Amino acid sequence: QVQLVESGGGSVQAGGSLRLSCVGSGYTYTYSSSCMAWFRQAPGKEREGVAAIYIGGGTTYYGDSVKGRFTISQENAEKTLYLQMNNLQPEDTAMYYCAANPRGWFAGANCDPGRLAYNYWGQGTQVTVSS
Repeated sequence: QVQLVESGGGSVQAGGSLRLSCVGSGYTYTYSSSCMAWFRQAPGKEREGVAAIYIGGGTTYYGDSVKGRFTISQENAEKTLYLQMNNLQPEDTAMYYCAANPRGWFAGANCDPGRLAYNYWGQGTQVTVSS
């Protein structure tokens, strides 16, 4: 059973930066075939796929609203996923969730959160950006 634990959320002013972390455990042989992603959900809005990465090859995906500002990365040895968020804006305020699909690469969707189902989720970490 894969477990994901996020950290790093907080409150910042517009233009500031935060780095979210997500530590994974419970993987077996499937880690290298995994897709991992960051989603966010603001009150009253639908959940949005922010960024995703193929663990075995590094292919990345970014949502249009964060391209050029957010960077997803991962550290294999520690099974840790990161989201570096720069130039944060009030519209980035949301609960951010880490998610994984341990066999996601085989689905042929390039880990795209809009096309691939993610079946393991963390508890979320809140990001609040004030103007």
